Amino acid sequence: MNLLPALPNTGLRFRRIDLDGAPEIEARAENVVDTQRSTTLGKGGVKVHTVEHVLAALAGAGIDNAIIELDASEPPIADGSSREFVRMVKEAGRVAQADPAEPYRITAPIELNVGESQMAVFPHTGFKITCTSSDKGGRFTQFFTLEVTPASWEKELSHARTFCFYEEIEFLIKNGLIKGGSLENAIVIRDDAVLTTEPLRYPEEFVRHKMLDIIGDLALIGRPIQGHVIATRPSHHANTELAKAIQAQMRRPLEAAQTFAPPPAPAPEAKAAHVKPTKSAAAAATTTATVNSPTSTETLVRDGATLDIMQVMQILPHRPPFLMVDKVTKIDGPRIVAQKNVTMGEPFFEGHFPGHPIMPGVLQLEAMAQVAGILMMRQAENAGKLAYFMSAEDVKWRKPVRPGDILMIEVEMTKSRGKIGKAKGKCTVDGEVVSEADVTFMLMDR
Repeated sequence: MNLLPALPNTGLRFRRIDLDGAPEIEARAENVVDTQRSTTLGKGGVKVHTVEHVLAALAGAGIDNAIIELDASEPPIADGSSREFVRMVKEAGRVAQADPAEPYRITAPIELNVGESQMAVFPHTGFKITCTSSDKGGRFTQFFTLEVTPASWEKELSHARTFCFYEEIEFLIKNGLIKGGSLENAIVIRDDAVLTTEPLRYPEEFVRHKMLDIIGDLALIGRPIQGHVIATRPSHHANTELAKAIQAQMRRPLEAAQTFAPPPAPAPEAKAAHVKPTKSAAAAATTTATVNSPTSTETLVRDGATLDIMQVMQILPHRPPFLMVDKVTKIDGPRIVAQKNVTMGEPFFEGHFPGHPIMPGVLQLEAMAQVAGILMMRQAENAGKLAYFMSAEDVKWRKPVRPGDILMIEVEMTKSRGKIGKAKGKCTVDGEVVSEADVTFMLMDR
């Protein structure tokens, strides 16, 4: 593994030089694809496993921009801590850059329960972690709290090694599936015995390693935070869900500004008496006119098109928190496929249900209706109209939708006559149907 400098605003990125084209994966929470025993990032068919220890070393040292270059799918395990990565950073040195990453200050408490983990973050002037760890039986319970700075990170947390309980890895050992693991890079707890090649580095080494993991996983937010994290029995899944919830809080002021901002004014027409547009200027004027004309939705909603969130908001009048479509991935004749990323930051999870968050079924139904409304806009005469939900028939909710799920919304238009449209819709998660319905709606002028 090589740590390379990067330009301002690059962020932290993993580069796989063992693969054609040296593909890169940004260290962002939205790129998390697996959290079983470690944090795995993925993009397309490319993955990088166990990213948390090197990310903790960089974030703990205040490094905002760096390329982590690998010739394999995983950074070296070293001794199971971040100590070697900290040494690399110290030897290379740090350089202050223009346009520094401003810490995000937590504005309101965020609390979530993920499995057996309880996570919370509260407003605070610095970055503090308070953590309690134990196994399922309450063995080896440890508690530690720390105001995290580059100095305290290196001294108090970076040397803490990964650990596991023997019963958790017994199957892997007996089947030869964990050949890279040894007491050189992990502490193993078997019954009441602590198996290690050296004495414990800290009296509370287990909980301190859990805090190391929290720092690495929260680096996936993309910028430092000011807040007090309180964790009980944290896990990589819980850590990354907290990162996503913080990202959702960060986005809310921007979403509110977009909701209440007036639509952009059309570009003024060029007057031949005063200016002679160049060919490029004329092309730009034509593009602007197309976007703001009544036929703009017809131009956007066409076969083979994909729509990002900004294009979706040009078509639908809905705005967060009631916009149930993040992007459209496919349009093919009477059929459309769209996506909704369900995060712990969704406001409906605050009461539905505390401690057991489930996306309300009626909102899945609303998502189908919104996607059907997008499809209706492919006809020029429907531009600028609203699709009012009239009825739903043969509704079935088959499985709960939880935070972290990617809801795929598939709608096929079955009838469109005048102002009335009918469609079949279904929502899936990981290829499994979670809800379906036949929806009817009417188009009305705004």
